Amino acid sequence: MDLLRQAAATLETEANAATDNPLVLSEAGLIVSGGNFHAEPVGFAADMIALALAEIGAIAQRRVALMVDPALSFDLPPFLTPAPGLNSGYMIAEVTTAALMSENKHLANPCVTDSTPTSANQEDHVSMAAHGARRLQRMVENLERILGVELLCAAQGIEFRAPLSTSAPLQKALAALRAEIPALGADRFLAPDLAAAHELIQSGRISAATGIAMPELGA
Repeated sequence: MDLLRQAAATLETEANAATDNPLVLSEAGLIVSGGNFHAEPVGFAADMIALALAEIGAIAQRRVALMVDPALSFDLPPFLTPAPGLNSGYMIAEVTTAALMSENKHLANPCVTDSTPTSANQEDHVSMAAHGARRLQRMVENLERILGVELLCAAQGIEFRAPLSTSAPLQKALAALRAEIPALGADRFLAPDLAAAHELIQSGRISAATGIAMPELGA
């Protein structure tokens, strides 16, 4: 959150700044040339956000991997299926999270370190800020899908622990999930479940169901 707040503060400053080149100061009768077009602060902020997204996804993916591994999940059934051996459960869903995590790690490579002269060398160093910001949309969607799989696995794991229960906010999240997606018994086509879980994450409905106030990025 600290990284994201720092990036938000930078972006707010840049959004309210005069970044034309040249700057035309009509009241003073001046035309001032400068490097304000460069957008380097935006590029750095985008790279910072990318690093945060990649790390959040990597941590979530590791939690998924721990939940589906009976050697590390404190005796939850393999791949969170009630009939291991006959069914693969969330095995392929976990592989999906690994693929999305790896893609986000690749996309998190800094963009501001790449540069090439443009405009007949008048702009001899460019920040690649537009590209750096544009890839964030793809990274956010990848992260939402990772979190959707984690949500499904966590719900299945909690139910395997019955009659034990989790905290009240997480029980509310579980109820919201189960209103949309039934528990996984025998193997079934998981694409609809993954899409529904993604929508619950993307829309904010799961976080809203918990009743917990989430951190804000206000600069």
